[in-house]
Amino acid sequence: MIHKSKLIATLIDKNRGLLTSKNEQKEILAAIARLEDDNPNPHPFASKKLLNGDWKLLYTTSQELLGIDKFPFLKLGDIYQCIRVEDTAIYNIAEIYGLPFLEGIISVVAQFEIVSEKRVSVKFNRSILGLQSLIRYQFPHKLISEIESGKKFTAIDFNIQNREQKGWLDITYLDKDLRIGRGNKGSVFVLIKVSDNTD
Repeated sequence: MIHKSKLIATLIDKNRGLLTSKNEQKEILAAIARLEDDNPNPHPFASKKLLNGDWKLLYTTSQELLGIDKFPFLKLGDIYQCIRVEDTAIYNIAEIYGLPFLEGIISVVAQFEIVSEKRVSVKFNRSILGLQSLIRYQFPHKLISEIESGKKFTAIDFNIQNREQKGWLDITYLDKDLRIGRGNKGSVFVLIKVSDNTD
């Protein structure tokens, strides 16, 4: 699709939305909506192989995520959402940069439940915040393997007990390397696949 490649090229220059003006955001959202109308997989949970894997955030309107960049001395690095379909698990991982040797990581682990042909409810159950050096973070796949093994990290690592820590996500576009979602707070997420997690 020509408009898909054009959209991706446009978003790459926007630093996940941090460098987007209001007018540019309107144009981007309109382009996203057009792509959603051409969704080749309107039943994404029937395409579990496509859905499964590690996805990197390309663009979002979520102020919760983009707001991390506004903290003093902190810069938002890559953000990943890693889906493990068989385990109904989602791993959100944000890399944080700033002062030398104080690079950080924020990870939230959640379980999802399919509630309609394109919607999942999401319940957050664990949060990990710490320095990449102490966690020995290298890349998302390794961190997830350690989380799945039950490892406790040298970090702020706690279970989330609050029942309010939940939400939902609609998957509005899915193909072999691009996914678009819309969350319960009205935010849009555009992600590109970096690994299918088949190894």
